[in-house]
Amino acid sequence: MYYTRPSEDFKRPGRTWYPTLGKTRFPLWGEVSTAYHEGVPGHHLQLAQLTYMAAALNRFQRVAAFVPGYSEGWALYSEELMAEPATGKPYGFYTSGERLYELQGQLLRAVRVRVDTGIHTGRMSFNDAMDYFLEHASFAPGARTRTDAESKAQTDGALRAIYRYSKWPTQAITYNLGKEAIISLRDAYKQQRDSRYSAKEFHERFIGMGTIPTGYFRDTFLG
Repeated sequence: MYYTRPSEDFKRPGRTWYPTLGKTRFPLWGEVSTAYHEGVPGHHLQLAQLTYMAAALNRFQRVAAFVPGYSEGWALYSEELMAEPATGKPYGFYTSGERLYELQGQLLRAVRVRVDTGIHTGRMSFNDAMDYFLEHASFAPGARTRTDAESKAQTDGALRAIYRYSKWPTQAITYNLGKEAIISLRDAYKQQRDSRYSAKEFHERFIGMGTIPTGYFRDTFLG
């Protein structure tokens, strides 16, 4: 699943694409965190808002400086943001089952950090990375050595994932790095603003900084 942003004149709307692979039904409990990631408050809110801000931001801030640490960091942060508990909502905007799937998504992004750095520093072979992925992300240790249909499907999924990570150095780690940078900035801003802190004001201001990586504008934001 992936998202394409709206055109700068809004003649082409933002869209989330679901490749069906021949399937006609999806486990909806497993799509909620994806909807938050790709839609609102994830990529769609982020990128459509930047398009609306054409008068306030130059094109470099809106388009040219776009980096995964900003975009995927925000989208993963959005998944977790929607899980923050509130009165009468122990799992935020998730049900308990949806929250469990969201946590599995967070775990997947953590596994990517180990696999990406392992492959590209020579500490992991391709097969080592597949085995690690199968054990820690798919919960199917040893699946690569088995021949049953379920193990084969899990192994095929791991193969596609590790092939992607092996050909795209550092992209897989930007989800977690970007998310942690936003959380760190928010925590510092909360402490600075104290009783004057507003979640709405923080998020609007954050998006308004444009597609520049969080670490580049942190001091300015807090200043």
